[in-house]
Amino acid sequence: MNQFTLKDLARKLGVSPSTVSRALRGHPDISPATKQRVAEAAEKYHYHPNQLAQSLQKRRSNVIGVIVPAIRHHFFSNVISGIEELAYDNGYTIMVCQSNETLAREILNVQALVANRVAGLLIAISSETTDYEHLARAMRQHVPLVQFDRVVEELDTGKVVVDDYAASFGAVEHLIESGYRRIGHMAGQEGIALNRKRFEGYRDALAAHGLPLEEKFHLRGGYREEDGRAGAERYMAMGELPEAILAINDPVAVGLFTRFKEAGVRIPDDVALVGFSDTPAAALIDPGLTTVHQPAFDMGRTAVSLLLRQFDEGADFEPETVVLATELRVRGSSAPRRGLCN
Repeated sequence: MNQFTLKDLARKLGVSPSTVSRALRGHPDISPATKQRVAEAAEKYHYHPNQLAQSLQKRRSNVIGVIVPAIRHHFFSNVISGIEELAYDNGYTIMVCQSNETLAREILNVQALVANRVAGLLIAISSETTDYEHLARAMRQHVPLVQFDRVVEELDTGKVVVDDYAASFGAVEHLIESGYRRIGHMAGQEGIALNRKRFEGYRDALAAHGLPLEEKFHLRGGYREEDGRAGAERYMAMGELPEAILAINDPVAVGLFTRFKEAGVRIPDDVALVGFSDTPAAALIDPGLTTVHQPAFDMGRTAVSLLLRQFDEGADFEPETVVLATELRVRGSSAPRRGLCN
């Protein structure tokens, strides 16, 4: 007699396999009544979910591969903590690799994890990743894949992101309402969806308030603190500074901050700063850094949740994009500008 499957249980109940999977996992979107109904049916028909067995049907292990651009980045270390917690609760361990912001290393990481027959992959792409054939190849090999934070939009996978456009728009609007008019953007590298959306939010917030985008104040760089320091040098070489700068992330903002302070540039009197991520350093520097808070731990847990669903549902899995909320944490680096009427 064939084993009673999740699809069989869903058919008996007249609901989707996704609903059954979420109910068995206690997902908050499923009503208590539905959870009870699914649990009773699972007992009646002797259904016992076994995620490991399902992931091993293609001879894979109980290890989930995780690839991040940099483990030392507090945001990604928090994501990893969220991943590890939910993975462990469901009988999986994780293997973490870092691309160190390079495409070549990311490709090697993917190849190594696939060769070790991981149950699935969770990945935030590097700043160099504009060619994603290595990810498409893993998908063709039927390796379950979920992307988080930095994603390739063209790939039909589960994704966990924040609303980068809205967060950037809101951060720039905060600066405008605080009296700043000439606002720059220390951006990341071109080709990354996250970078594009944060730029579009910056651009559209300026336009919504009738302010020009001064191209000389829109600089591109990387995602590390040293990229922020280099950006500060470029701004100071112009002979004039923007009144405020939105940085692509907190490490870049901290790099801008420290180099400006070393040069005697006052924050926020000479230039205001806003970051993105809400790392511990944001609250420790003086004045504190205004920044967009991202729920990194929840992002990790949500990415695992999508991957576990894919294990359960197999070919029936329908990829979805989960968008998590952000919050602007206002601190002294963007205090209202002195002597300027709105």
